[in-house]
Amino acid sequence: MARYTGPVCRLCRREAAKLYLKGERCFSPKCTFEHKPEPPGQRSRFRKKPTEYGIQLREKQKARRIYGILERQFRIYYRKAARSRGVTGETLLQLLERRLDNVVFRMGLGASRAEARQLVRHGHFAVNGRRVDIPSFQVRPGDEVLVHTASQSKARLKELAGLAGQRGVPEWLEVNHQEMKGRVTRLPVREEIDVPLQEHLIIELYSR
Repeated sequence: MARYTGPVCRLCRREAAKLYLKGERCFSPKCTFEHKPEPPGQRSRFRKKPTEYGIQLREKQKARRIYGILERQFRIYYRKAARSRGVTGETLLQLLERRLDNVVFRMGLGASRAEARQLVRHGHFAVNGRRVDIPSFQVRPGDEVLVHTASQSKARLKELAGLAGQRGVPEWLEVNHQEMKGRVTRLPVREEIDVPLQEHLIIELYSR
């Protein structure tokens, strides 16, 4: 399957927002978006005013890039959210937040979602004592996510666990950084999902 492998700072510039795709670098003066925020391309300053469809499309692309998923995967999440009870937009974000790679990132055991995804794929994490190497695995309230016993001695994971306390942890997670584990206490509510998205525009796009 195709996946973007180019410079991720270009994606932030394309969406005109900081997507925090490079971990700590995004918080430093070295962040490309800080000194070069205009969209990529030679004629980026002369582009026409976006249409309503264009605005909705950009919001959907922004969500895909924040969580690092493909179009087909994103459409599946939308269909699940549309079939569920409650507000479709909030349910969609809950499904994205419940991905194992995102939970690892929220726990502070990945500097970015991309790094968290790679760590999960390499089998460094377990859910309820069982090793899981599927980044899209959906965690549920009550699930315990921890660094697998065989991986707790890894230098990078130790470093991340030591720095994790400097980053805030969402209220729907309980994290013990010393033991490299956390628990999902409940589903997140919209106010706790700090992503720069207007999910109603995504719903309007797919409802066309």
